[in-house]
Amino acid sequence: MAARMHEDDSCGAVAIASGWSLGDKDFAFLSDFVYKHCGIVLGEHKRQLVQGRLVRRLRALRLDGFDAYVNLLRSDPDAELGELASAISTNVTSFFREMHHYDLLANELLPSWIEQKKRSSDRLRIWSAGCSTGEEPYALAMVLAEALERTGSKVDARILATDLSPQALGTARAGMYSLERMSGISDERRNRWFLKGEGAYEGLACVHPRLRELVTIQPLNLLHEWPMRGPFDAIFCRNVVIYFDKPTKQRLFERYAGLLEQGGYLFLGHSESMYGLSDSFDLVGRTVYRKCK
Repeated sequence: MAARMHEDDSCGAVAIASGWSLGDKDFAFLSDFVYKHCGIVLGEHKRQLVQGRLVRRLRALRLDGFDAYVNLLRSDPDAELGELASAISTNVTSFFREMHHYDLLANELLPSWIEQKKRSSDRLRIWSAGCSTGEEPYALAMVLAEALERTGSKVDARILATDLSPQALGTARAGMYSLERMSGISDERRNRWFLKGEGAYEGLACVHPRLRELVTIQPLNLLHEWPMRGPFDAIFCRNVVIYFDKPTKQRLFERYAGLLEQGGYLFLGHSESMYGLSDSFDLVGRTVYRKCK
């Protein structure tokens, strides 16, 4: 899930005022649970943050305390996991964030891949792992659709977009965005790939059906089993692993390597690095890695 932990939250005061104090035992359970299922490390300094962020969830479930929430997680972990992950994190994303990645894809990688796959009848596959609310996969779809048009190719090309958060996936599936959230899109692309909302949808824009055709959106926990078998030509996992510890990162990178084509590309976020974590990739650009074995 493309997310980051809040460093502060005024809901913490509300939690204490309501008598919903997160005790040592319950916080220890939540820390272990989140690490096991989400790969995120919750140190003691995150206790107030977690307490504040989960207040809304307790209210929504009509629970009278954190002990009741812990019992719910014990009884049915999978049913609540996505909601818990959404509650303690905030999705941070935008269209064409880190533009140099899209430039590399559009100017070098896609033309080469399309030509190669046109001759071999192979599929072209890109995975947006931690797609959040959909801006990344739809930006990738714009670049892919334009590349296919330029070459006049009928290559079987698709983008898989996955995330753990049900709320984020709901936004991605709806494909409706406020005009303010589209600031990273050029006027040309905005006019080409979005339909302007009217009436009840005033101030919103909907992604073009062509982009929807290219993108498949599915729930997925990166730490659990993966149903897809690949191979992928590129995987975008940006601003996700920064919150994982070293062993979790190492396992994830090796799993990515197993799904990538030989010479396939892995894109990380601007503050992330694979240094000292994997021998399966070579650094070939700014937070761009190529599978080397």
